[in-house]
Amino acid sequence: MNNDRLDAMLTRLKLTAIRDGLDTLLDEAARRDLNLREALTFLCEAEIARKDQRRVHMATSIAKFPYVRTLEGFDFQAQPSVDPKPIRELATGRWIANGDALLLLGPPGVGKTHLAVALGREAIHKGYSVLFTTATALMTTLTQAQAQGRLEERLTHYSKPKLLIVDELGYLPFESQAAHLFFQLVSRRYERGSLLITSNRSVGEGGEVFGDAVVATAILDRLLHHSHVITIRGESYRLREKRRAGLIRPASHLPGTEQAGKSNATTL
Repeated sequence: MNNDRLDAMLTRLKLTAIRDGLDTLLDEAARRDLNLREALTFLCEAEIARKDQRRVHMATSIAKFPYVRTLEGFDFQAQPSVDPKPIRELATGRWIANGDALLLLGPPGVGKTHLAVALGREAIHKGYSVLFTTATALMTTLTQAQAQGRLEERLTHYSKPKLLIVDELGYLPFESQAAHLFFQLVSRRYERGSLLITSNRSVGEGGEVFGDAVVATAILDRLLHHSHVITIRGESYRLREKRRAGLIRPASHLPGTEQAGKSNATTL
């Protein structure tokens, strides 16, 4: 068969991995002494691997992660308050398939964002769409959209991903309008799409975060109905490095680091 004709057919079928590496793949199949069925399986595996690689690359780009972080790169020994077992269970993505929420709570610098990004990347590999944003950027976008008459468009945008990661919720308190906008988003995603939220505040401080006890109760009611809550206790990674360099006092004198208990991993 004419090579150009074969290339054209593979291109039409969008089998570009087979087309681009056909000679090498056939040589490898011959080297392994594969029969026809085995060789066809080998070619299909190469094509699927290429498509998966492209899908992951595109989905990762769309997710807008602030940096690359992986579960393999998380130092569980340096942060003993984090139990690896529930984290690895979360990495399977079953909670996303169920539309559950995940709250990662703890003081600044203990690895919440690292875990959020790592779990988001794992979700992409499992085939889920993901979008990452900070709470400040999210609320700024929604507030501006409301003023411009484009709120519905923005709410739809943030409702589409199977997993929406909202980082640093609670570092700055919400104004009343922002809290109501966040409630609308949570309501849209409730039991339809998963939310992963990182916060330096406890669940009991919702009234302070959202500036309205009634709105806070409505938001938390939806977030906690089907949820997993992991509380991380311990010293900031960044402060630990400063302490080692002698730039700050020992950890025993830092607020909130007197006792670093085991992480509180709870399914509510």
